Amino acid sequence: MKDAFGLPQSLLVLGGTSEIALATARRLIARRTRTVWLAGRPSPALDRAAAELRGLGAEVHTVAFDALEPEAHETALGKVFAEGDIDLVLLAFGVLGDQARDERDPASAVRVAQTNYTGAVSACLVAARALQAQGHGSLVVLSSVAGERARRANFIYGSSKAGLDAFAQGLGDALYGTGVHVMVVRPGFVRSKMTAGLPEAPLATTPEEVAAAVELGLRRRSETVWVPGALRVVMSALRHAPRAVFRRLPV
Repeated sequence: MKDAFGLPQSLLVLGGTSEIALATARRLIARRTRTVWLAGRPSPALDRAAAELRGLGAEVHTVAFDALEPEAHETALGKVFAEGDIDLVLLAFGVLGDQARDERDPASAVRVAQTNYTGAVSACLVAARALQAQGHGSLVVLSSVAGERARRANFIYGSSKAGLDAFAQGLGDALYGTGVHVMVVRPGFVRSKMTAGLPEAPLATTPEEVAAAVELGLRRRSETVWVPGALRVVMSALRHAPRAVFRRLPV
């Protein structure tokens, strides 16, 4: 169960090698979390992540999970919930893709959409049903400011995040009053392996700063969290900019 500050004792990460997810797990282990499940494709990286968190004092398990295999999600996540209640599910998987390549190769574009949106829809619904059955818990969904308005530079990725963001908000409304809390996190540019080599955007952040924002959001039972917070104002302005103006902006 969560403590008086809303922090979880047990955590399930969907996307067990995500840098943001692991930064969040480290932060929560330092506070309260004692049991962690890392769900992801079996790999040395997943094993290393589990070993690192065990070194921090948590009981850590791994479970095979692939966003692109929604037909297996219920079985994979069912194994986790069968072992006991989960206080927090953190959906952290996703791919950035390569905009130029994906425009030329529709199959690659579809893979981005299937991972970031279709796979996430499946995983969220399976996790939400399990959380609702146990009567408590939080589902934290890592979205992106890229989903606020499609940009020429990454509209394939941005559109997939826009769909996920809208879905997660609707799911949160559907679960309101059930004891299950849904929180959407919208980071800006995060300095990570995923963005290595890309030009850094203004108001760039780090996995550790996103983790801190997730913790604060859980304590406050927030429904939407922007990282950094200033992006809320920036994206509000960009969202309402006339299209002819927006397409000329260096964003």
